[in-house]
Amino acid sequence: MRIDKDLVAASATPLVLGILESGELHGYAIIKRVSELSGGDMQWTDGMLYPLLHRLERVGYLRSDWGISEAGRRRKQYSITEAGREALAERHGQWTVVAEALRQVWHTAQRPPAAEAGWA
Repeated sequence: MRIDKDLVAASATPLVLGILESGELHGYAIIKRVSELSGGDMQWTDGMLYPLLHRLERVGYLRSDWGISEAGRRRKQYSITEAGREALAERHGQWTVVAEALRQVWHTAQRPPAAEAGWA
């Protein structure tokens, strides 16, 4: 399934913050985790992720430190900050409202109009 780029963009920040809430990760591991969480339907690229990571770091939601990979190469590890946890909690509340509104719309759309009005 192809996910519309507007949905990908809207969900990117809470996804990254939520993933990093579980612990520090490098960029490739974040991309892999998004794919796992979406059952392979969301395939992020470096070109999409790294500008987001840099922006989240700039606004204080993430911090980064250089680490060493299992292969012995240097790579940047990202972790969530307290400000990032607060932003995640706020986004969680927003997404809960949106998801509930959509659930209600889709539930209503599945019922025939006559049944809703009691005309059955």
